Amino acid sequence: MAACGLDFGTSNTTLGLASAGRPSLLPLEGAHRTIPSAIFFSPRHEAVIGRAAIEAYVEGTPGRLMRSLKSVLGSSLIEESTPVGRERLRFREVIARYLAAVKARAEAAGGVELDTVVHGRPVHFVDGDEAGDRKAEDTLRAIAGEVGFRHVRFQYEPIAAALDYEQSVVREEIALIADIGGGTSDFSIVRLSPERHRRTERAEDILANDGVRIGGTDFDRRLSLGTVMPLMGLGTQMKRADLLVPTSYFHDLATWSSINRLYDRKVLRELDEVARDAARPELIERLRHVVEAERGHSLAIAVEGAKIAASDTDSGTIDLAWIESGLAVDVDRGGLARHTSELAERIAARIARCLIQAGLAAGDIDAIFLTGGSTGLPHVRAALCACVPEARVVDGDTFGSVGVGLAIEAARQFGPVKAKSRAAVG
Repeated sequence: MAACGLDFGTSNTTLGLASAGRPSLLPLEGAHRTIPSAIFFSPRHEAVIGRAAIEAYVEGTPGRLMRSLKSVLGSSLIEESTPVGRERLRFREVIARYLAAVKARAEAAGGVELDTVVHGRPVHFVDGDEAGDRKAEDTLRAIAGEVGFRHVRFQYEPIAAALDYEQSVVREEIALIADIGGGTSDFSIVRLSPERHRRTERAEDILANDGVRIGGTDFDRRLSLGTVMPLMGLGTQMKRADLLVPTSYFHDLATWSSINRLYDRKVLRELDEVARDAARPELIERLRHVVEAERGHSLAIAVEGAKIAASDTDSGTIDLAWIESGLAVDVDRGGLARHTSELAERIAARIARCLIQAGLAAGDIDAIFLTGGSTGLPHVRAALCACVPEARVVDGDTFGSVGVGLAIEAARQFGPVKAKSRAAVG
């Protein structure tokens, strides 16, 4: 029996163990120590997870893909179900199936049975709703119990990232930890040092915590609504000049966690009616084609890919030729920023709140530690760093820092995993 640190993220998941003070992430998919938070169900309810799930969907294997599973926590979707084959699965059951598979892979890789977990969690599952936030944590706690964890504790994800960063700190400093992930953006201001790293109780070192439910999937959504959905009728007129085409279909299609809501015969009948009464029915037919073919995730994957390409190389293309020959959208870094600048500003605004909470000025921050995939967006990174312009910028492991920190926390709370009980982890 052993304790682990589990970072169940909106986009990716990691699981770590600590042995003799050395935390490490376990390989969960081949040699990969990160695994996409995705699950694919065949019509017979057989499930595959991670990259294999996305590959099955992209290759056209019959079935149902679900991604951004964590986004369902704290939303009304958690109590809903989605069609899988001829049956329906509740979303909490989908999450349980995914986490059970991750746990089983980790146990096989680590050579130890895992009965205890320190789960990462955002500072706020739900913005401005304490009851909803508690319900989200309680739901995740219950799911962890269902998949075989007898003891479940939680740690804020930016605090976990701080524990990872502290391994490299050589003198005392005050650090701002910025964890900008797929579903949430979370911040902590923490006092760190080599001496403090050896302490079990760190409450007095945590000076501030705050966060907002904005992450990489929200950037995907804004980019999709701004560039792709107008090509399918968003913002266009019905034949009655005072009416616009209903918007709910486009918002569901642009939102990772809501895409599967559209895969219903009732929705197709509604779209037939919309096309009949639309001023530009050919655009609605594009939308209907995506829904009928259940290719909403193909669209989301293409938008996400263009976002990443625009961030990394200044240009990306959303290829929509599978909808209509020659249909495509070019995205450059400036366009990405225009469509999503408001999100970057709202994320950065949380830093000011953290500074007030900690009773500090921007100049008191020695370092800003960046982790999470969305810190790779240039305008997000610039907005964060501008809040503490004198701080040293430190880049963490984009997808691994939180998981490593949770493994450190698990060892502190429950003791390290005995080396002889583990397989080689590396």
